[in-house]
Amino acid sequence: MSTSKNITLSQDQLQAEWLEVQAAQQNPADFRVLYSRYYAPIFRFLYNRLLDEEATADLCAQVFLKAMQNLSKYSFQGVPFSAWLYRIATNELNGYYRQTQKKRVIALEDYHTSALQNEDDGKEVLELNIEALQKVIHKLDTDDVMLLELRFFEKRSFREVGDILGMTENNAKVRLYRLLDKMRKLFSSS
Repeated sequence: MSTSKNITLSQDQLQAEWLEVQAAQQNPADFRVLYSRYYAPIFRFLYNRLLDEEATADLCAQVFLKAMQNLSKYSFQGVPFSAWLYRIATNELNGYYRQTQKKRVIALEDYHTSALQNEDDGKEVLELNIEALQKVIHKLDTDDVMLLELRFFEKRSFREVGDILGMTENNAKVRLYRLLDKMRKLFSSS
């Protein structure tokens, strides 16, 4: 399950959302608006990395509990509130992997991969490309995979990616371009 549209908000939408956050900071019952808007995307984000509905539901609950507990500390940084939620979700996910010693899951089949398909060769080439992509991705570290997922699979802006991963927008761009170069080299050596 992927997010196919670009989810960047306009300045007016960011300001309206900031007002909703401020209302929730004053009255916790108003957090319901943000919870309703972001529960499904956060759940999908976690599920696509776990492929376990029960574990996803537990982690998702933890994300929103931590968000509620720390809402008073949230301040507007010029990016959607969701970037803060995704950062919490990423931290919870990393903690889950450390605690359970499970391997990270990447559900490539759920993402739009038709761009990899060669029209002349059909589905067989697509399957080979997905297989090669899976091999390359498994050679990457967790932060690099997260960078790819946020930028390409979830279509987030560099500013959002940077905020979620705790880096500047420029650093996110530089890291991505270096990562793509590294992946090209890995593809050519496979």
